[in-house]
Amino acid sequence: MPLTVRVEENRSLTKTLVLEGRLDNDSVADLDEALEGVLESAVKVVVFDLTRLDYITSAGLRSIFRAQKVMHARAGKALLLNPTPQVQKVLDIVKVADLGAVFKNVRELDAYLDAMQKKVAGGE
Repeated sequence: MPLTVRVEENRSLTKTLVLEGRLDNDSVADLDEALEGVLESAVKVVVFDLTRLDYITSAGLRSIFRAQKVMHARAGKALLLNPTPQVQKVLDIVKVADLGAVFKNVRELDAYLDAMQKKVAGGE
């Protein structure tokens, strides 16, 4: 299955890239194209929804890590949502993903984002 990338804007200053299919050397350009538009915006949080991602290679990981680096430089976050077991295994093997930035479901993600916003609003 080829890669499908959909960008959603459900939260203020947050964009979600919903990935479906295989993220490999042949499809990484599709992600990079969508990611460029997202990273050029004033977004503070980029969420990669991995619920329907069946497969990922090092090319896909590089794109995600590049987004994390860009977001870190602007005091933002790049977060991973609900990786499939096979994608989670790859993340575990490479041991370079910020495990605090991987969420099992939208409820966990929303609680994290809520806490971040309260921290900023409280001046912490």
